[in-house]
Amino acid sequence: MKKLFLLLSIFLPWMLRRAVLCRLCGFDIHPTARIGLSWVLPGRLKMEAHSRIGHLTVCKNLGFVHLGEHSSVGNLCWITGFPPGPSRHFAHQPERRPELIVGAHSAITHRHLIDCTATVSIGPFTTFAGFQSQILTHSIDLAASRQSSAPVSIGAYCFVGTNCVLLGGAALPDRSVLGAKSLLNKAFTETHQLYGGVPARALQPIPAVETAYFHRTEGSVV
Repeated sequence: MKKLFLLLSIFLPWMLRRAVLCRLCGFDIHPTARIGLSWVLPGRLKMEAHSRIGHLTVCKNLGFVHLGEHSSVGNLCWITGFPPGPSRHFAHQPERRPELIVGAHSAITHRHLIDCTATVSIGPFTTFAGFQSQILTHSIDLAASRQSSAPVSIGAYCFVGTNCVLLGGAALPDRSVLGAKSLLNKAFTETHQLYGGVPARALQPIPAVETAYFHRTEGSVV
């Protein structure tokens, strides 16, 4: 009954819908934040000032979603995971945290698939750009014949190109670029680099001072 009521509430005026979500679900949604015509129902939700989620996005089976101020998730994104709690799946990983953390002034654009079975963290002023990119934090451990997961980390002031795949355990360092159609399957540490390829590798350094993208004070690029 609760889920049916929440589904119907999607069509309420936003200020009334926000009140329903805060009261019924205990969400922390700033008065200037906004959710479009989307199904957003994690265990906990915190949306800071001027953050937003677009239309026709699904966000479910996560323990926690946190959008920093002026951050955004676009339209037609599918964000899901495996909920916390006792289960024979991932029983060997009791510390697993199915969460999405998006830093201030960062953007996840449209039509992306993000698996948050383990934590996906995106630093401030980062753009998860283009469309049809995937983050996959879980897979089958063939040696142990069981499901296993690992977090994915994208640093601050990063740019992820269109149609990329990021696998569990991968990390993109601060002020780095992941080229279009790349596969990021390991944790890199060197900042100010262009990474790309299948699998991704460091291709060339990016000038730290001359690259204006790395020094933005507002998230949007016009």
